[in-house]
Amino acid sequence: MYCVRKITEDLYWVGGNDHRLALFENVHPIPRGVSYNSYVLLDEKTVLFDTADWSICRQFIENIKGVLGNRTLDYMVINHMEPDHAACIEEIVLRYPDVKIICTEKAFMFMHQFDFPIDDNVIQVKEGDTMSFGKHNVVFVSAPMVHWPEVMVTYDTTNGVLFSADAFGSFGALDGKLFNDEMNFDRDWIDDARRYYTNIVGKYGPQVQALLKKASSIEIKTICPLHGPVWRNDLGYFLDKYDKWSRYEPEEKGVMIVYGTMYGNTEAAATDLATRLVEKGMTNVVMYDVSKTHVSYLISETFKYSHVVLASVTYNLKIYPPMLNYIMDMKALNLQKRTFALIENGTWAPQSAKLMRELLDEMKDMTILDGDMTVNSALKEKDVDSMDAIADSIIESMK
Repeated sequence: MYCVRKITEDLYWVGGNDHRLALFENVHPIPRGVSYNSYVLLDEKTVLFDTADWSICRQFIENIKGVLGNRTLDYMVINHMEPDHAACIEEIVLRYPDVKIICTEKAFMFMHQFDFPIDDNVIQVKEGDTMSFGKHNVVFVSAPMVHWPEVMVTYDTTNGVLFSADAFGSFGALDGKLFNDEMNFDRDWIDDARRYYTNIVGKYGPQVQALLKKASSIEIKTICPLHGPVWRNDLGYFLDKYDKWSRYEPEEKGVMIVYGTMYGNTEAAATDLATRLVEKGMTNVVMYDVSKTHVSYLISETFKYSHVVLASVTYNLKIYPPMLNYIMDMKALNLQKRTFALIENGTWAPQSAKLMRELLDEMKDMTILDGDMTVNSALKEKDVDSMDAIADSIIESMK
């Protein structure tokens, strides 16, 4: 039985949801599942925009059949070749052997790398090329490295629909809802959307900025991403989030304290600092144990807050391994424009602050506050002034 949603008069969502998958890309936890979005346009010609992950292929095929009815499929537009969206290309070709595939030159190359039998009936397009499917006319817009090099987006000039590939997506299964106004996005979805962007696309801020610049020159009425809700109103809310994230600007003035603790003493120091910050008027404070919090959540929160405190034990004369992993992820994802304060702990040779500072110094446009604090084994009364100084320094730097 097919399960579809109508988007506009002649455009249908034919995707599906996956609640069984535990790790997106076998890396990022998705406790609320994920959707794989695909769309069918019924015009003089029928058009499929992207396919889906193999895990939902059976439902996906049923959905396409349900929408097409007795009609065949004339075109298949491939905006993005990642397997969670392209795995069913061959299944479509087997069922609709006369379908013409529209894609970029690099996407065509990737199809060969994935060993898809698609030599015939391929139309390669580039930036600015157009095509008519009847009353609907589309333009193809190059979006390289958002977040693969072959990516394009497709804009329907007739109804203002943007098929945005992986841009403007989110973790989370849709579960019957489809549109952003059918859910409380700011309450229930923004954290998943931020975590999706920062971990999947976050490295490529300049490329996202280039796409946003192109988007600003056209009238977009609906955004149809490959994951998450379809946006049909309040587009400015989400576009503003993407603008901030891709410029690496924090969403909020606040302090994120990330601590690496072995026996609780570094956690106690982190808690003491959090308490002092709140007492001094900075109540937007969050704390995370780097050993218990998946790094994808840490990265997402780091994109959110303006200030980050790293409190780490020294481990084998190095940075505590989970903390090192977190910092290296920050670096890999091109994080910028944050202010850091550093606390180290060690019983005989504390030096994690010096090592963390060296790594942060290698990153772009980071501010590291002076006065790294050293805790020798456990926090003591003599450390009160140092802890107060860190709290005061953080608050002063926010002015």
